[in-house]
Amino acid sequence: TDVAEWRAKHASTYKNFTRAPANIKDNRTAIFRGLYMTSFLLEDYLRENNFFDAQQIIITSASSKTSIALANCLQRFSDVKVIGLTSARNLSFVKDVGEYDEIIDYQNLDALNTQVKSAVADMAGNPQIIADVHTRLKTKVVYSCSVGATHWDATRTNIVIPEPRPEFFFAPSQLSKRSKEWGREELNRRIDDSLAVFIDGTEKWLTIQHAHGATEVAEVYSTLVTGQIDPQIGNIVSFD
Repeated sequence: TDVAEWRAKHASTYKNFTRAPANIKDNRTAIFRGLYMTSFLLEDYLRENNFFDAQQIIITSASSKTSIALANCLQRFSDVKVIGLTSARNLSFVKDVGEYDEIIDYQNLDALNTQVKSAVADMAGNPQIIADVHTRLKTKVVYSCSVGATHWDATRTNIVIPEPRPEFFFAPSQLSKRSKEWGREELNRRIDDSLAVFIDGTEKWLTIQHAHGATEVAEVYSTLVTGQIDPQIGNIVSFD
């Protein structure tokens, strides 16, 4: 456990260490394990609740790694349709990843099926997009949750989101629940086994890229915050 003072306020999920043997896919594990845990737990939560009777799951920011991991979990463990929403720029990449049943760009939300019940998993954190989705689907939205904020600079004021109000999905709560029910060792085994399968599949669409030194790290960070990061790249940075 990380006992540093500045980590004290965080949930135990975000400050625990798990001993892991060295393997040739350490770089991919470093990139994916933390975010994959969120995806695994969200899929587990949705399935536990019978997807709130939804027949399709709509995931925003479909090119993000957490979204792709969630889509992967849904495809492997569930039988709901998985819809990815993304920008026109990333449309081709998301199609090539192959984890979604349907991909729609943000400017074409009229293509969403309004005849079936839907659950929304928001990785973008863009209230306008969620408002537009809810408006389009009306009463067919049976559940909506906020998970991430890849659109960190999106306007968040004076936007009215039609019901249902999005709930914040807090992964540590589901982790704690499953730890008590399954035991921590069994939970870790399930996550790690599932992660290993997912990581094998990332070989076809993700390239690992290393950045060393303050200048290179700053360049990667600048690319990230300006929204120009290439979704096909997994960046590992070091000040060494």
